[in-house]
Amino acid sequence: MDTTPLRDAYRALLDAAATVASSGDPSPGPPPGEWDADQILAHVALVTAATIAAAASVASGVNTTYDNRMALDTWTIGRVITTTGGGAGLRDRVRRQGEALRALGGPALGEAELDTPVPTLLLSKDTVLVDQPMPLRDLITGLAEVELPGHTKQLLALLRDGA
Repeated sequence: MDTTPLRDAYRALLDAAATVASSGDPSPGPPPGEWDADQILAHVALVTAATIAAAASVASGVNTTYDNRMALDTWTIGRVITTTGGGAGLRDRVRRQGEALRALGGPALGEAELDTPVPTLLLSKDTVLVDQPMPLRDLITGLAEVELPGHTKQLLALLRDGA
């Protein structure tokens, strides 16, 4: 599996997070009902960790599921922010997790493993997006094609000029 799009998506997300962090605004505020930069990065760290766990389970021959509800939980998001120290710590965690996922999703897993169906529950703002088995590869490519670009845009929207 070519993980170049995954690498590029993590890079764009982390570049956006660094841009927000260095914007000169000590706390760019989100629109009502949206997350701030640390909350977005903590959510991405939780989603990435769940994807790594699913990939590692498939690689070890263990049955697995994928459920993003913990990545939406405000207490859990706050705990990740606290344990990483926020800001730079979150960016470092997301960067390292992205590297780990690329290693698992690329050379470490064969085609049959990437095609393994994983029972999946994906929610967004209390709306069920997916509630069915998905191939592991689709979970990984979904990060690169949808999840990470969406959060990159969300981060950039925090800038006053929308750059």
